[in-house]
Amino acid sequence: MRRTLFSLLVLFSVGSAFATEKTFKTMHATDLAALMQAGAPLHLYDVNVESTRANVGIIPGSKLLSSSNNFNAAKELPTDKKSALVFYCANTQCTASHTAAERALHAGFQNVSVMVDGIYGWQKMGKPVEGVEKKTRAIEPKK
Repeated sequence: MRRTLFSLLVLFSVGSAFATEKTFKTMHATDLAALMQAGAPLHLYDVNVESTRANVGIIPGSKLLSSSNNFNAAKELPTDKKSALVFYCANTQCTASHTAAERALHAGFQNVSVMVDGIYGWQKMGKPVEGVEKKTRAIEPKK
């Protein structure tokens, strides 16, 4: 009887740990476009490699994340842990955005999403992209 009770208690504890584990939400390009059109407050992060950014561009308003798995959350993400964060990478086969979203969750962010269609899905919808050169010009040079 004790062994059964102990087993159930352990099983319940393990199940509860998995049930409370935070995960990111997923959305499609149409969902992101609707949020942006509505003026929803969100922080959009491009997690693509330089060659993808150079060849395709980025979604207007995106911030360039330095790395999907090694970025500095304290420096590259907002200070408010309740901020809405949306990460995207190349396409539905790319998981760099998933890695970045998991990292944001581990840093304590609560409202984290991945736009799974990526920049290629965004572009396929006919949505605007901007060149990276516009984004890099906005950064002041080091003195």
